[in-house]
Amino acid sequence: MSTVMLIVLIVVVAVLVVAVAAVLYRARARVGGGRGLRRRFGPEYDRTVARHDGDTKAAERDLGERVKRHGSLRTRPLEPVAREEFTARWTVAQERFVDSPREAVTEADRLIAELAGVRGFPDAGHYEEQLDALSVHHAHHVDGYRKVHRAALDTTGAEHGAGTEKGGADTEEMRGAMVEARALFDALMAQDADGGAARTGRRTARGRSAGLTPKGAQHG
Repeated sequence: MSTVMLIVLIVVVAVLVVAVAAVLYRARARVGGGRGLRRRFGPEYDRTVARHDGDTKAAERDLGERVKRHGSLRTRPLEPVAREEFTARWTVAQERFVDSPREAVTEADRLIAELAGVRGFPDAGHYEEQLDALSVHHAHHVDGYRKVHRAALDTTGAEHGAGTEKGGADTEEMRGAMVEARALFDALMAQDADGGAARTGRRTARGRSAGLTPKGAQHG
């Protein structure tokens, strides 16, 4: 075998080795990335896969893009006065649920959107982008916001005569949305990055959820 042929053979083998290594690396990265995304997003990972009709690769591309766009976001501190105002407004909304569930749900949706904007997430005028950013940093609670937003939109339709028969949220759906949304509200209100305040808030939310029973339904 000539020297030239030997060199060509070595080059070909080297190229093949590099190509195989690259394929294996990408395969490991996909597996590791998928596991990492599943750990990071928890239930939001499964929801995204379902939204992509079971296409895991498409779902992971979606979630990966969210992390790229919003992963470096740093929340802004919440001033004491604003904290008191948001707390008071949520209390009023929750108490209002007894008499006016639809108004309460609409106010809860508005409150979370405003609070997220104050904390540094995309503002309330960009719901989808705000939701994506929240899913990166509050993946275990963001679905509560999604549900309360959907319920608020449904109440608008019901007020114009759509009613629950045509997709309007019923009282039980609205109650569940309020309870789940409260967990995200508490997480956004939390001062400490370690989540201590958020855990306390979730306990409080569970304790107060019993108050979200409309009049006339206590014995239903």
